[in-house]
Amino acid sequence: MKNEKKISSPTLSDYQKLEDVIGCKWSVAVLTSIAKGINRPGEIERHIEGISTKVLSERFRKLTAYGLLLKHAYAELPPRTEYELTNKGKSLINIIEQIHELDATE
Repeated sequence: MKNEKKISSPTLSDYQKLEDVIGCKWSVAVLTSIAKGINRPGEIERHIEGISTKVLSERFRKLTAYGLLLKHAYAELPPRTEYELTNKGKSLINIIEQIHELDATE
């Protein structure tokens, strides 16, 4: 028998996920754009200056996997995709807005 090692991917805690999201300027920008009602990938890419399509796609995948966004894909021609905040995402937006308010008071 071969001596096989099982490689397990570490499961991140909710706090580690939060650090990952808050520590990434693109994640925060995507979340705040969606909170403002900009919910289609092309609109978001035009709204966030400097973000690439690749980075935006990665952020969508990660934020959806973390339970902060819901993805809605519509079977239309051309295909349409929209994102919305989950309740967890809305709670995080409230925290981000509070941080912005604190920053504005100084």
